[in-house]
Amino acid sequence: MENKKFELNDIVEMKKPHPCGTNRFRIIRMGMDIRIKCEGCGHSVLIPRREFERKMKRIILKSENE
Repeated sequence: MENKKFELNDIVEMKKPHPCGTNRFRIIRMGMDIRIKCEGCGHSVLIPRREFERKMKRIILKSENE
């Protein structure tokens, strides 16, 4: 299986949309848990890294600070 490389401030697409209707999220915190912020309504969610890796579909936009 392909290993998805994601970093802080990347915008990712999740498999299931947020209740507000969008499935675009920005990664705002990384560690054992990952905090993502909905690009539609601004709500943030903290989920375990393992669950995030399973539920992430693809990276839409990479962060500029490389």
